[in-house]
Amino acid sequence: MIKVLIVEDDPMVSEMNKFYVQQVEGFRADGWASSAEEVLGMLEKQAYDLILLDIYMKESNGLELLSEIRRRGVKIDVIVISAASDKESIQEALQNGAVDYLIKPFEFSRLRAALNGYREQNKLFRSQERLNQSELDRLSRFKQERTTSQELAKGFTRQTLQTIWRAVEACGSELFSAEDISAVSGISRVSAGKYLIGLTEMGVLEMDLVYGSIGRPVQKYRIAPSGRGLISKYIN
Repeated sequence: MIKVLIVEDDPMVSEMNKFYVQQVEGFRADGWASSAEEVLGMLEKQAYDLILLDIYMKESNGLELLSEIRRRGVKIDVIVISAASDKESIQEALQNGAVDYLIKPFEFSRLRAALNGYREQNKLFRSQERLNQSELDRLSRFKQERTTSQELAKGFTRQTLQTIWRAVEACGSELFSAEDISAVSGISRVSAGKYLIGLTEMGVLEMDLVYGSIGRPVQKYRIAPSGRGLISKYIN
């Protein structure tokens, strides 16, 4: 299991990233930190495999943190997830060894691609002492295919997707949950949730974590601005 440390100073975004990470096979969100000081302290006490790192934090700069991690020789991989889209930030992150860089806002399919590519790389490095060029080339092709692929998840059927989409349309512009879609469509909550996650991966839906007065946050969805156009090729 690949242990992930999420570095993000917004608790709601952190929860969303945790939710995303745990939808991908082989990954576990194993910690959360909101500042560079917290991160460095946690890395001294526990081993992580991967950091999901934001650059803009109230008390810290993610690029400075990445540089400090490298200076200390901590062996950990980093994927940057940030709203910073200037070439200087991107170049500095990559030069300091970030294995990928995602610009906010991003689709879940892009994060899933980054994690799947990282998992294959991690598996390869753990299983072999030496690599040849063809293995490295295959890994690069795998990452590219994962990044560009937006096919419907395996196990989904067009008929069920059509039913789910009719329920989504019935909710209009309102936020809706898996429970709402289940009630409208007659499909089980678990299956409805699975399809909603799939539609989020495709960029058809957007997901927010909504906090009530008590209890855990609830995943709520809305149709993305380009969602109707994206879904048409799957349901027509």
